[in-house]
Amino acid sequence: MRSRHSRFVLTGTILAVLAAGTISAASPDLSRSATSPRAESAARATAAYAALENYFGTTDGSGLFREQYPAAAGDNPYSYEWPHSQVHIAALDISMVDRRYEAKLTEVSRAQEHYWNPVGGTTGLPGYDSYPVGPYGSGGDMLYDDNEWVGLAKVQRYLQAGDRAALSRAEQIFKLVESGWDTDSSHADPGGVFWTQADWSQARNTVSNMPAAELGLRLYQITGKRGYLNSAKRFYDWTNAHLRSPSGLYWDNLDLKGSIDQTFWSYNQGVPIGVNVLLYRVTRDRTYLRRAEQVAEAAYTYFVTEGRLLKQPPYFNSIFFKNLLLLESVDGGHTYQRAMAAYADHVWSTLRDPRTGLVRFDADGTTQAIQQGAVAQIFAVLAWPRSKWPMLC
Repeated sequence: MRSRHSRFVLTGTILAVLAAGTISAASPDLSRSATSPRAESAARATAAYAALENYFGTTDGSGLFREQYPAAAGDNPYSYEWPHSQVHIAALDISMVDRRYEAKLTEVSRAQEHYWNPVGGTTGLPGYDSYPVGPYGSGGDMLYDDNEWVGLAKVQRYLQAGDRAALSRAEQIFKLVESGWDTDSSHADPGGVFWTQADWSQARNTVSNMPAAELGLRLYQITGKRGYLNSAKRFYDWTNAHLRSPSGLYWDNLDLKGSIDQTFWSYNQGVPIGVNVLLYRVTRDRTYLRRAEQVAEAAYTYFVTEGRLLKQPPYFNSIFFKNLLLLESVDGGHTYQRAMAAYADHVWSTLRDPRTGLVRFDADGTTQAIQQGAVAQIFAVLAWPRSKWPMLC
């Protein structure tokens, strides 16, 4: 079992930095700057990743990473799959702006396969377990959202490099996700993809359904297979019907009795924004674009204007901001890019230990691999040219 959310205690505030008074409509577009904020972001990304390798890397030839630094008594030898996937995505994002990272991406992608369970879980379909399988571990629970993030990474790899094997794995993961649909009509609000196959949770989450929709839409864009679009709409419609709040923001999950966890997490807003953008792209129905803009505006107000962004884990914020940039790749805005840059500047200047290069979000002084991977992603994507933002997954 992996823990649902790593512990995090954040200090300071960046509301003043993120407020409109500081980052105004007249601010320059960082992606087009002639003086090099993009180069600075790329340097920050590679520095963050180097620290990750230095303090979390293993030396047994597995290519796997440890969960946290410093390690604590009783820690597993390797991280769970969710942190590893975010390290994987960090290397993928950096490879867009630094081709030298191709070798590192190959290594971390190969290590990703140590989590692959070819036998499959409760639905009989293969997928990634929450912990490495033999010879590096004994596997773990199969979580649908863990698999969806890897599926989206594989799609991004295909879009960046035309990697057909990556696309094939993404399609395989989508079959697993479809098998996680709730088919029991006796459940409250039947339908939705479960969060996990494990018996310790029966929740159906925004994060197990909206990334599934995003993956399906990407596969439809690439292959033209109508089944992907139909499934994506099914995931999207169920989530909108049962987990979208009256404010337009998305709650976290719904259990089998109909009880809703009404927590607002930043990534649960980001992915629906991206899903609506992709639905607009494939249907040309501007209703979806307006919905994306409405969710983005509500989320920006809630997290940025009202000062809640730093209370979110960085690995939620990386997903949040990437999907906001996907929206700005269509509507031409700059507000969300500037907010992302301001957040990145704050992390670099305030939460990073210059001696080690590690970020410190937790009050106990530890750094989680998933945190370091997430900030490397944020720095890397800020180095991307705007023309590449449509590839963000």
